[in-house]
Amino acid sequence: MQDVSLTPYDALLLYSFGGPNKPEDVVPFLRNVTAGKGIPDSRLEEVGEHYYGFGGKSPINEQNLALKAALEAELAKRGIELPVVWGNRNWEPYTKDAVAELESLGAEHAVVLVTSAYSSYSGCRQYREDLAVTLDGLGKLGPDGSTTVQFDKVRSYFNHPGFAAANVDAVVEGFEALAAKGGDPRAARVVFVTHSIPTTMEAASRISHATYSEQHLDLAAVVAANVSERLGFDVPWDLAYCSRSGPPSQPWLEPDVNDHLEKLAADGVRDVVLSPIGFVSDHMEVAYDLDTEAMETAGALGMTAVRAGTVGTREPFVSGLVDLLLERAAIARGEDVDEATVGSLPAFRSVCAPGCCLRRDGEPSGIPALCGVALDA
Repeated sequence: MQDVSLTPYDALLLYSFGGPNKPEDVVPFLRNVTAGKGIPDSRLEEVGEHYYGFGGKSPINEQNLALKAALEAELAKRGIELPVVWGNRNWEPYTKDAVAELESLGAEHAVVLVTSAYSSYSGCRQYREDLAVTLDGLGKLGPDGSTTVQFDKVRSYFNHPGFAAANVDAVVEGFEALAAKGGDPRAARVVFVTHSIPTTMEAASRISHATYSEQHLDLAAVVAANVSERLGFDVPWDLAYCSRSGPPSQPWLEPDVNDHLEKLAADGVRDVVLSPIGFVSDHMEVAYDLDTEAMETAGALGMTAVRAGTVGTREPFVSGLVDLLLERAAIARGEDVDEATVGSLPAFRSVCAPGCCLRRDGEPSGIPALCGVALDA
């Protein structure tokens, strides 16, 4: 019997990016990621070298399965019976596979949990668009939205206490690892790292209450303050970016983490803790851009550097996600809800506003998106 606290939801869609499982998957996967951009396979083969260096397999799929299992365990611990279905935008199991599984379970109203904590086109609206486009392709999208399973989305959760606490734990462990490696924790600087986005996408994200970069800066300040309190000394920090793509002429958020490490080294910094605060799990951008490339840069600069963990399946994060599910269900029932947050920013919307988080500032995509006040295009 489902716990009444999750009414009206009868299923959870764990919705992620996806990644290849073997070398033969890499180019088809990258075709999906870059669909509509006219990028030739020869270029995709070059980009795929990052994946081939890890046997052609992204770690993201196994990590999503681990998160799915952790959510199921936390729900069961609380006496809540709720099937958890996993789907991806860019690889198996695709969105259409998840919709089919939800239908086979008899689900009528699913709550959607995206494995991206921040509000932006890539972290929110693109998932909402993919869900609408998939339903449209299945002949299951009407003028008011889905004509099959109904979908609501959990708010962007970068400033939820559970996500923040898990990042604090990870950074504290990073300082411990730095000391074990012979570094000086009291002289160390934390470099929080997230995925870069085009500056026009950054501007478009402002409609959410604060831009993508402002969301990261707000959380980073909270995490650094809590780490400082735990360690007993002030921890200086910065925010840097990784994984930019696209033509050099297109402005993206900076500084790149490697460029920033060079600047820190020139300023005399010799000990660094890299914290991938923009990522929920250790997928390819973390495994290559940080664990491989940034660590090589730090080594060449004579720095002692460690990489803090992501939130992964840490207890505060998983428990916090289930709290968010309960919060979203209460909102759906029309109840007054105290939406827990940390930092200076408010809780972001659970029901997205029209024009929320466009790909380019001021340019509607013409693509419908679910989980808003209307079937937004």
